[in-house]
Amino acid sequence: MGNSGPATASSARYLALGDSYTIGEGVPAAGTWPFQLAAALRARGLALADPEVIATTGWTTDELAAAIDAAAPRGPYALASLLIGVNNQYRGRPLAEYRQQFEQLLQRAVALAAEDPRRVLVLSIPDWGVTPYAAAHGRDAAVIACEIDDFNAAARACCGDYGVAFVDITPASRVHGAEAAMLVDDGLHPSAAMYRLWVEQALPVAADLLTGTTAA
Repeated sequence: MGNSGPATASSARYLALGDSYTIGEGVPAAGTWPFQLAAALRARGLALADPEVIATTGWTTDELAAAIDAAAPRGPYALASLLIGVNNQYRGRPLAEYRQQFEQLLQRAVALAAEDPRRVLVLSIPDWGVTPYAAAHGRDAAVIACEIDDFNAAARACCGDYGVAFVDITPASRVHGAEAAMLVDDGLHPSAAMYRLWVEQALPVAADLLTGTTAA
């Protein structure tokens, strides 16, 4: 795919919003999916800077919103990504609350991306119920899967309403989420190898967004 090359001062800006899956708990920055995505886009000849990241392990939708308030990122960004909700599910927070707060976050992402929904990319919530961590803690994988599906359905519908691209990486997380190579040492969070699978799915979508080839 060629040399990804360095990001430069003239590179387009990318904002990545989320939780542990975006900050990459237990993974060096270069191995996280937003950084891998930026590098892969540069390898395609797109001048995109490494992401500015607003994400921390454990954040729920409202906590991410408060963090955006505190960080006060200044748009416009050429690309914004959002992956949030697993901690709402983990803590047993209501689906209706998630739906409302996710929509508010999506609106903010769109606003930061020059008010252009075609510059925003949402990834689905992966299914942590298949991980060794979930098994070791006696969590019911079927219940987790059902709740994750409900949260993702709400996010997908919201993205549809706003014309925002939605990339479903949940099936990949279910197929590979119990494999040691796809997890860091805690047996819960993804490794760089898992993030690479997500990037394979997100890359063509993000490239289309940045080149303006996605239909309105």
